[in-house]
Amino acid sequence: MARRFSAPYQTEPVSSLATWARNLALFSLIAVVVSIMIVRFGFLEMKPALATFFGALGLAGLSILVGLAAFAAIWQNGSRGMGRILLALLIDAAILAYPAYLALQYRKLPRIYDITTDSIDPPRFEALARLRAGDGTNPAVYAGLYSAEQQRVAYPDIETVELEVPAQRAYEITLALVNKRKWRVVDERPPQARREGRIEAIAQTMIMGFREDVSIRIKADGEDSRVDIRSASRYFDSDLGSNAARVTKLIEDINTVADTKPATKKPAAPAKAPAKTVKKQ
Repeated sequence: MARRFSAPYQTEPVSSLATWARNLALFSLIAVVVSIMIVRFGFLEMKPALATFFGALGLAGLSILVGLAAFAAIWQNGSRGMGRILLALLIDAAILAYPAYLALQYRKLPRIYDITTDSIDPPRFEALARLRAGDGTNPAVYAGLYSAEQQRVAYPDIETVELEVPAQRAYEITLALVNKRKWRVVDERPPQARREGRIEAIAQTMIMGFREDVSIRIKADGEDSRVDIRSASRYFDSDLGSNAARVTKLIEDINTVADTKPATKKPAAPAKAPAKTVKKQ
């Protein structure tokens, strides 16, 4: 019986619009993957990567329109292709969901790209300064008072880390956390008697892999220490909260590790000498 009812449906042609919707969605998915690879591995400059990415978003939008037209055509003439339309819409939704979320974040969060725990004397980019001198990059100098005020309002908890450990210990803790995050360390300089410690590293955003530069300063404060962190996007006038999230999490982890006392091993108890046995004569 199933074969008798399905036979007329199988003879219906597949909607060409449904096929186009699916193909456009697949092509847009490939374009998104290519654009991410361009950014993450530095195959080309930023502009070709962005052009590829926005082109992929445009194809995904076009795929949705074609899919809706295909659905209307199938509703009218009874042709096949609903599976291809559903696949296309699923791929398009997956591609467009994250950019839609970022657009909401762009409207909600302040348009700043430079976050620091010390806006009066922020850690400088020295080794990383040359990487922020290209076309379209943000400058190596701090963004200024406007950015500091916007940061104060949006992220009031970001401030200097004050630790009750020596500067060398603070440096070791911070460098270990940087390496654990797999940031690419460009320069590391431990603190000395008359010199502050410094760590410069490159982090990347989670999905697209945009470069964001990090500079960390470790200074002695008597027997204690102070750690200041700066994280700044290399591109765009808004970081969508990524730098603030990075600095906040690093502050939390530094405090957690610094407050954790290393476990001390108890000295082993001396082995008892075997009891002597006295033989009876």
